[in-house]
Amino acid sequence: MHERFEKRIEEGLVKITASCGKRRQKSGAVERRVGRLLERNTRAARLFNAQVEVDDQGFTQLRWTKVESWREWARRSEGCYLLRGNVIDWTPEELWRAYVQLTEAEAAFRVHRSDLQIRLVWHHREHRVGAHILVCFLAYVLWKTLAASCRQGGLGDEPRQVFEELCEISLVDATGFVGARWAG
Repeated sequence: MHERFEKRIEEGLVKITASCGKRRQKSGAVERRVGRLLERNTRAARLFNAQVEVDDQGFTQLRWTKVESWREWARRSEGCYLLRGNVIDWTPEELWRAYVQLTEAEAAFRVHRSDLQIRLVWHHREHRVGAHILVCFLAYVLWKTLAASCRQGGLGDEPRQVFEELCEISLVDATGFVGARWAG
């Protein structure tokens, strides 16, 4: 987990550093960007020492280093997962799989909000709540199906790329509908 958060922070700091080199930015704005990045990735935030400075020409610069002594501290101080459940006949592996499924369900809700742009709708009738849950579930199933198709087609594991490619299409010509009088 630490490596994943470290990678995210490092990529973010590289982007911020590059944007500082392209145009003048206020030091406070850069500090806030760095702060938000570290806040979103708290597991590895103490690995990085970031300093925002303004040079003689008025350009804001971000200088950052890694605090390698933190790695040893993190390795020694990180704990273990303690999962408890009410099912007594599960093996530890089955309990872990159930926990991972829970995290995948939480990720599904994030997919609904971000990629599929389905927002919460407050319904007051039970059948509408059920219908809304069904639509969200079906959208998620389609999303996972698209991900599986991408994997099978060798396009990676990210359906977002398909949407980005489809957004590039701006005009489609439709000619010769079968069984219709119109043929363009």
